[in-house]
Formats: sequence, structure tokens, C-alpha cells
Amino acid sequence: MNLDRRRKPPMKSLVVRQSVDINGHHSSVSLEAAFWNALKEIAVAQNISVNGLVSKIDREREAANLSSAIRLFVIDHYREQAATRSARR
Repeated sequence: MNLDRRRKPPMKSLVVRQSVDINGHHSSVSLEAAFWNALKEIAVAQNISVNGLVSKIDREREAANLSSAIRLFVIDHYREQAATRSARR
């Protein structure tokens, strides 16, 4: 059997809806589980709560959608880490 012709089942999006408190305002945000996990890791590294980090992202966001702003924040965070590691080499 030719492996190139095998069809893979479509990937399921593991979107998780979570409640957040943004400066006293309750909201719910839908993100893929991987982004929630990354956001939690970043919050721990910065010694801040996830709600505090989401509030910071909300204040500084340029994207119209909070979920998109969080995704972009996470990607930028890890890009900066990668760039820092590369610069050290």
C-alpha cells in the first residue's frame, strides 16, 4: 500500500472554554488546550495569576478578539525565548 495515499482522520480541535476575571469583569474565553497550558506556564514563570496575565493581555491587545490576542501573546512569548536561546549560542 502506498503510504502517500493513506488518508489520515481529520484532527479534532480541542477547544476549551474557560471563565476568566478581567479586572473584575467575568468573561469566558475559548482556546485550544495547548494555548491554555502555555498560558498557565507563562503565568507561573512570571509569578502572576492566569487572570492577571489575561488582564494584562487584554489591556495591551491590538487584536479585536481576546482569544486571538492570547494566542498571539503565547506565540510571541515562545518566539522571544527561542530568539534569546539562539543569541546565546
